[in-house]
Amino acid sequence: MTTQTAALPGGTAGAGRPDRAWPCEGPLVLGVRHHGPGSARAVLAALDAAEPRAVLVEGPPEGNALLPLAADEGMVPPVALLAHAVDDPGRAAFWPFAEFSPEWVAIRWALARDVAVRFIDLPAAHSLAAAADPSWGDEEDVADDGEPALRVDPIGVLAEAAGYDDPERWWEDVMEHRRGTEATDRAGPVDGAFAPFAAVGEAMAALRERYGHGGHAHDLVREAHMRIQLRAARREFGEEVAVVCGAWHVPALTARSTATADRALLKGLPKVRTETTWVPWTHRRLARLGAPGRGYGAGIESPGWYAHLFSAPDRPVERWMTKVAGLLRDEDRAVSSAHVIEAVRLAVTLAAVRGRPLAGLGETTDAIRAVMCDGSDVPLALVRDRLTVGDVLGEVPDTAPAVPLQRDLARLQRGLRLKPDPLERELELDLRKDTDAARSRLLHRLRILGVGWGSPESGRGSTGTFRETWRLRWEPELYVRVAEAGVWGTTVPTAATAKAESQAVSATALADVTSLAERCLLAELPDALPVVMRALADRAALDADVGHLAEALPALARSLRYGDVRATDTAALGEVAAGLAERVCVGLPPACAGLDADAAAAMRDRLDGVHSAIGLLPQAEELGGRWADVLRRIVLRDAVPGLIRGRAARLLLDDGRLAEGEAARLMGLALSPGTPPAGAAAWIEGFVGGASGGGMLLVHDERLLGLVDAWLTSVPADAFTDVLPLLRRTFSAYEPGVRRTLGELARRGPAAGGPVRAETGVPGFGSGLDEQRADAVLSVLRVILQEERV
Repeated sequence: MTTQTAALPGGTAGAGRPDRAWPCEGPLVLGVRHHGPGSARAVLAALDAAEPRAVLVEGPPEGNALLPLAADEGMVPPVALLAHAVDDPGRAAFWPFAEFSPEWVAIRWALARDVAVRFIDLPAAHSLAAAADPSWGDEEDVADDGEPALRVDPIGVLAEAAGYDDPERWWEDVMEHRRGTEATDRAGPVDGAFAPFAAVGEAMAALRERYGHGGHAHDLVREAHMRIQLRAARREFGEEVAVVCGAWHVPALTARSTATADRALLKGLPKVRTETTWVPWTHRRLARLGAPGRGYGAGIESPGWYAHLFSAPDRPVERWMTKVAGLLRDEDRAVSSAHVIEAVRLAVTLAAVRGRPLAGLGETTDAIRAVMCDGSDVPLALVRDRLTVGDVLGEVPDTAPAVPLQRDLARLQRGLRLKPDPLERELELDLRKDTDAARSRLLHRLRILGVGWGSPESGRGSTGTFRETWRLRWEPELYVRVAEAGVWGTTVPTAATAKAESQAVSATALADVTSLAERCLLAELPDALPVVMRALADRAALDADVGHLAEALPALARSLRYGDVRATDTAALGEVAAGLAERVCVGLPPACAGLDADAAAAMRDRLDGVHSAIGLLPQAEELGGRWADVLRRIVLRDAVPGLIRGRAARLLLDDGRLAEGEAARLMGLALSPGTPPAGAAAWIEGFVGGASGGGMLLVHDERLLGLVDAWLTSVPADAFTDVLPLLRRTFSAYEPGVRRTLGELARRGPAAGGPVRAETGVPGFGSGLDEQRADAVLSVLRVILQEERV
């Protein structure tokens, strides 16, 4: 907020304004709190009353050329100025503006009246360069005695002085909830427009006198640049200049200083070449704090509430409660007009009891919880997410400057009807449809470029079928990622191809190259595949680590199936995959021996991956028999950890290459008294552990369940505590229904009656398949699978 300023050298108060006197000697400095609706209304009233010839706003001067776009009909806040280093687009900063931001109101006011408007803060060219210097951050500020300087929260200090324990509540009471105040009534509509700025300016002057820069030493450099720009504006426009800046800076801009001293503070600052544009912003992003040197750190806890306070013409509490009621009704909650009336009454009463001029967010929230949410915080969380914060996404006109890659992406988004949305949503794609296939290509290409707009979800599309599931959410920071990716090309396909080729050449791990090949096929980048395939062949020929080969094979197998779906020629890829599979079959058994627990767990996962991959390869029938022989060798090799041996036995059983009786025999050997309990527990985990369906295997095969039960009851007491964590990890992964059934089977025991297998004496299911009972469910299955029409 501001104060009437002492006249600086040069200019005469009120020059060129015979119709109305200039309200102060020197420039009118309007100190505000960024993104405050009360501050925005006060700035608008002050500008209307003063009618300055020029408006100066806290912001990077590189954005001056873009300011006319703020008046464009296609510019819908929230938006942000994005500045990034040309040579390093990842070094970027945002300056966001909402419709209730005082700076935005001042910019729109000036443009609507053809008044000169400029940004005067330290150029982004300096701030982006200096941000990379550790000495620029607040954490390096020190006091005169060499100790870290105390960082002052000016709003907190003033709130404490006023007897408030909550700085936010104090600021809301004195500024954000002001609508036609006592100062206006006493001083008149013109003088009253400047009264709040004078009061806050005096308070900030007192704080700066006591605390100096308040632990923010780099603010002195910014303020020096602001003063230089202010002098230049006064030489051009006289004293009729209004400055809209953070209230903390008001004393620095009104204090006497010399141009020489200010230029000395700016001397030697690092500098980078920058580019600037407007980008859409979101309310949710406004609610996050910024980092030093990266533009305004908004950190507004309730941007949706602030937008409501600024836009509501009257009765803000009543209108807010109506919005909340509409939201809750849309969620099928019974909320009537009587609830709205009662909630308004309660909020107003709470404000009166708490001594507040208007019911604030705290009072309205308490009233909503009590009246509309029946005291529950669950629906209240929805109100906070959808209304108090909100998912409003701004818009920027097409005429705003952008890197070529961003323009191509925007064109593709429009053509594919994929609008950037700040709300997370799920997208189902059918790759047999041209539009969905094009959407899939775009999303996969963006992932290669590091633009994480969408992430694939596990589901039907995860194994390369005709469907894909994506989870999409557009964040403003993705504009920076697009700018970074612009170094690879001017269009999405060419940029993705260039980056994929570069990654293939620089990759050192075989798994990285195979993953890249998979992503290139998904993204349909045929021009990149030759480079990737050469790198893949070279890495595969040189890599002798069986673990690396086993990690690489699943991605190749998936890529072959993706190629089938997308009609891509993958003959060369198939040859590489077959060669890798052969080498894995030769080297895997010895590689599984002598592993510790962690290495065994990693090898178990590789075993699963190779098993699935071989089933997907075109040579699956030929390789399947050889792979089964490899698994048998692992099962019978005592030097292999029990976890891996158990897993290999389970894979053979699932493929029908191991008889049930043989599986029971192997389990009996693994659980024999001569086997250490820890090793036996690891074998069980490998055989029936995890989400592999091992629980249902125990439910339906009483022999296996009986073996596990008998072994468990025979484990010595001193060893039981050692194997218990392993067993708990094994059985905790089962579905609750499976665990309950196993518990019931164990509780019944042989004496409970029911079908009993003669060879084991364990009760449970019959010894064979009851075909008559199985046939009874076929008609239901046909309906479920939609194989017959009802």
